[in-house]
Amino acid sequence: MVSTTPKRAQPAPPASSTVENYLKQLFRQQRANGNGMVSMGSLAAAMGVAPGTATSMAKSLAESGLARYAPRTGVRLSPAGEQLALHVIRRHRLVELFLVKVLQLDWSVVDDEAERLEHTISDRVLERMDALLDFPTADPHGDPIPSAGGRLHEPRRLSLANCPLGAPQRIARVLDQDPNFLQFVERVELVPGAVVTVVSRLIAAGAVQLQRARREPISLGLPAAGSILVEPRQVAGNTSRSQPRRERKNLS
Repeated sequence: MVSTTPKRAQPAPPASSTVENYLKQLFRQQRANGNGMVSMGSLAAAMGVAPGTATSMAKSLAESGLARYAPRTGVRLSPAGEQLALHVIRRHRLVELFLVKVLQLDWSVVDDEAERLEHTISDRVLERMDALLDFPTADPHGDPIPSAGGRLHEPRRLSLANCPLGAPQRIARVLDQDPNFLQFVERVELVPGAVVTVVSRLIAAGAVQLQRARREPISLGLPAAGSILVEPRQVAGNTSRSQPRRERKNLS
């Protein structure tokens, strides 16, 4: 006798690290271009692969319901793909903060470490990290951490290249996360939480002059200044991330 009991649906297998990396990169590129389609050339360049390889992955993501692919146009994440991408970004940024605050790794090296750990850490461990870090909203570089529910609050901010002159600004985020640049901005105390004032901009020379509290003025090139986002001092939020290397939580 043949059973008529319906088969229970099998859960979808977890996404591979390669799939997660593509989703994360697609999310970043969509945010940069106004949530439009991402071209295969752009995706391939960002992933360091041939365009044909990126196209194959885009088709695979579309078949899995994680993206929408249009030949000769590009690819963009589906709502399910966006949620998974945000979950990966949340893991990455929480791991970065844990490595800096608890393990006291230098903030200039944690990106590579988090890249490896983000694909293996369980949700249980991740949420314990979140609680241990007192439910932070930003990673050591000032990048916002998505909520457990998959929401990302990314306020619009000016940079040192275009913020008002003469008004104290609190550094909120460092976009250029090349290790050499991070080591430089820490050395000159231009880290998230620090307060600076743009005294002048020399457009012809491509430089800005910055005044820091109890420190000599410093000159910064416009491209570097554009990589440091700021907010008016009076509306700045929690400044607990202003010391990127040394603060440590009690693990007990």
